[in-house]
Amino acid sequence: MVKNRDLLAIGHSAHDYIIRVPEFPKANFAAPITDMKTFNGGAAANVACVGAKLGLKTSLVSAVGGDFKKSEYYEHMQNLGIDTDSLIIVPGEKTPTAFVMTDDNDDQISYFYWGAACGFEDAKVPTSAIKNTEAIHLATGEPSYNWRCSEEAKNEDILVSFDPGQDLGMYDNKKLTDVLKNTTILFGNHHEIERILVALEVDLQGLRELGPKIIVKTCGAQGSEIYSNEDKIQIDAIKTEAVDPTGAGDSYRAGFLSRFLNGESIEESAKFASTVSSFIIEHQGCQTNMPSFDEAFERMNEFY
Repeated sequence: MVKNRDLLAIGHSAHDYIIRVPEFPKANFAAPITDMKTFNGGAAANVACVGAKLGLKTSLVSAVGGDFKKSEYYEHMQNLGIDTDSLIIVPGEKTPTAFVMTDDNDDQISYFYWGAACGFEDAKVPTSAIKNTEAIHLATGEPSYNWRCSEEAKNEDILVSFDPGQDLGMYDNKKLTDVLKNTTILFGNHHEIERILVALEVDLQGLRELGPKIIVKTCGAQGSEIYSNEDKIQIDAIKTEAVDPTGAGDSYRAGFLSRFLNGESIEESAKFASTVSSFIIEHQGCQTNMPSFDEAFERMNEFY
């Protein structure tokens, strides 16, 4: 069967409130907000949009509000050529909304209003969309739905990329293990990978034996580490003026997959991923400064 899509992203589309505070307050205290803006976001949508900008043929499965197709965000997706035929429309609900607070140390705390995302739980697996793609990326979303999608993809011998992100706490050990068994590439920041290792009581090799052949650990300004076979690949981050780290991880995943799915090596895929994320952090918002393939490729060659 000829696949019409390169990558199907599954998980949240959201409206993001990006908020800057000097420091996070303790309970029963307040902190001043120094800046607040609204942007397009949601981890799955970020991957789909950045991937499309880089030249991938992407599709998206998100649970969104009844008025989403009238929004600027939907028009933005259409302009990027993203296949949205499998969106889960939930009448009477609002599209999910994220409130992302970043302090002066670039640490973050997020609050997420699920809204229409409650529609994931009872939604059918998008079988035709999965069969029509080379790979799926499971982003933040409802754990049981992600697992059901991973089962379908594994049965179709389709690459599964998994990034539980800040929804990691929603997975009990069994559900997390079930998804990992179907996973080819596991993405996580250094906090999330450590939490997985502790929760499942395994080391990195033990984690790989559960399922993921490749583990990609992003470490912010310290770059990223990729574990495959017996190898550890260290990739430096590109030093640039960081305005807002929100969306850097999602853009890294989109950049990595855009090269890996085109047959590049793990190391070259990671260098490209790091380069793509360097563009995103130069502006506020996850999709405000998405580079084209040529722009990212040129910067990658200059730096590495």
